[in-house]
Amino acid sequence: MSGIPEASEEITVEVQPDPPPRLDRALARDVPEGLGLSRSRLVKLIEAGDVRRGAEVLASPKARVAAGDVLTLRLGAPAEVPLVAEAIPLDVIFEDADLIVVNKPAGMVVHPAPGSPAGTLVNALMHHCGDSLSGIGGEKRPGIVHRIDKDTSGLLVVAKSDHAHQGLAAQFAAHSVDRIYDALVHGVPEASDPRLRGLPMVRFEPGGVLCLRASLARHRTDRQRQAVVAEGQGRHAVTRARVEARFGDPAGAAHLACWLETGRTHQIRVHLAHIGHGLLGDPVYGGRKRLSAKAFSPQALAAAEAFPRQALHARTLGFVHPVTGAALSFAAPMPADMAALVAALGG
Repeated sequence: MSGIPEASEEITVEVQPDPPPRLDRALARDVPEGLGLSRSRLVKLIEAGDVRRGAEVLASPKARVAAGDVLTLRLGAPAEVPLVAEAIPLDVIFEDADLIVVNKPAGMVVHPAPGSPAGTLVNALMHHCGDSLSGIGGEKRPGIVHRIDKDTSGLLVVAKSDHAHQGLAAQFAAHSVDRIYDALVHGVPEASDPRLRGLPMVRFEPGGVLCLRASLARHRTDRQRQAVVAEGQGRHAVTRARVEARFGDPAGAAHLACWLETGRTHQIRVHLAHIGHGLLGDPVYGGRKRLSAKAFSPQALAAAEAFPRQALHARTLGFVHPVTGAALSFAAPMPADMAALVAALGG
């Protein structure tokens, strides 16, 4: 059996030898992978009375099953969810039946929230994808597997099917997704800087690659921020960065290529700010740092001062297609506002 089941289709699954003690776990193990049914979706089917053993309805995820049991699953159409479809233009880089890759502009929130109920990427995707959404967890919605901040631009992959959602989520959990960011920062993080070499979270690797390894957790007094914490007290986080260009005379800013081993909230912003090389324009972690008037022209200083957001762009995204197995890699050029800032700093 293969392929995503149609609306209201019934499928049968035979429980294989040595099943887990719970129905939901047994189904998660024995349902054909090609059906793209996550364990959460299976639990919903069970609780809705859509799983039977003969004439017996198995309505509890904890129900016992035995090897050889033949289970029937009734799969209804994906439920409509209360998300408003909005005709917002999208920069679509790639799309097929299972996923879509978009280049998100700065200023767009990824998912609706109390402070941003509309105008989000999800609202735009509901309109753009329409009936091509085959359902995530039994609901007709896009499957968000990762996010970038509202004021960060760049590439995002979104699942359109349950199967793709599971496969992409597994890759992000395994840290096997290739993500490279453009970052414009205060100062230049050089391997020759004794201050950096004295920081326990910093290591320089071959090729001048800066490796930042420090756990992150919510800030103790500001719940909207993240902060570096002692190892073992937060979530493990690793960022690597390489200097792409230096600006100023003497150099007082840099263009970094940053790539993530992990993907924690605000990770690049917090790590770089913690070592004294925060992002230009970052209103949360940038503090009061300003470029030196001795190193830059008045035009460059004005451009940096007026830049309205953190200078961060997700430029490269690479992963294995969760359905076809093809290796995919996409790139999005630096957006116009950051390119203009680079030109001003270089001038």
